[in-house]
Amino acid sequence: MHRTLASLLLTVFLSAPAPALADAEHVARPDSHAPIGVMGDHLHHAGEWMLSYRYSRMNMNGNRDDTGRIGEGSIRSDFGFPIVPFDMDMEMHMFGGMWAPHDDVTLMAMVPFVRLDMKHRTPTNRQFTTRSKGIGDVRLTGLVRLWRNEMHQLHLNAGLSLPTGDIDARDDTPMGRARLPYPMQIGSGTWDLLPGITYVGRTASFSWGGQLSATYRTGVNNRGYRLGHGWASTAWAARRWLPFLSTSLRLEYREWRNLRGDDDELPLIVETADPDRRAGRRLDLLAGVNLIGTGGWVRDHRLAIETGFPIHQALDGPQLETDWRVVVGWQRAF
Repeated sequence: MHRTLASLLLTVFLSAPAPALADAEHVARPDSHAPIGVMGDHLHHAGEWMLSYRYSRMNMNGNRDDTGRIGEGSIRSDFGFPIVPFDMDMEMHMFGGMWAPHDDVTLMAMVPFVRLDMKHRTPTNRQFTTRSKGIGDVRLTGLVRLWRNEMHQLHLNAGLSLPTGDIDARDDTPMGRARLPYPMQIGSGTWDLLPGITYVGRTASFSWGGQLSATYRTGVNNRGYRLGHGWASTAWAARRWLPFLSTSLRLEYREWRNLRGDDDELPLIVETADPDRRAGRRLDLLAGVNLIGTGGWVRDHRLAIETGFPIHQALDGPQLETDWRVVVGWQRAF
């Protein structure tokens, strides 16, 4: 069923006739948007709208302290945590909208729906899974163009994360129904600033870009803590092979800090409940494909996928390490 649907979509994109000349070049090129894992990478013409949907999934399996793997026995004997998480899946459905009131200003809103699953093991080798899901923290961002010529563009990303996600998620555990640790909570509980700056460039067949961004947490949530500040940088290069097809490679570096404060309802029987074991840094390598409809009813529709894995990670552990991640998305401008 899934293969048949994918084949049908690809056939439609390949068979749609290409226009002689695009009215808006940024709509006509598959690589005029960054890889689908990058957000806030492009602006729109005044009066233009764009709707988007992204599905992302990340898997974490096994634990790491600094740059080395660490076994469950060592976590219990050396760190004193009797309950050990050994696998986690993070799924997100991200619904987005963009609107440009001016050629140099685009407004963006992103609404995530998050699902988290974490598997644990007790000292008696009993396994149990905790789950949480719900609407995450909504993001509002303004993109403001700073400079542009025929090949290059630089714009400012000014974002705000609203505390709409739950920070009181609970689930059944061997100890009864309990509040879940920090990584299993859906939101931050604080108003967070999301500053950034983005550069993009292109020639006839190639495009490239980079983005610097940060997450600055403000205040303390009503559980008595705030998540750590974070920083990220990414750079990508893309090749347009056909009018409807481009591929990309991307590097992304992320660094994040420990929590400030703590939730006094969380007993320190599992590493994920320790606010001083949440920091880390990671470098990911990702590959992507962008498809764009070039005519007919599929014109201005985009399909894209990006997937990758860490090539370096160092964690203030023990913490679950990241194994792989994937993002699939659809976008439509009108």
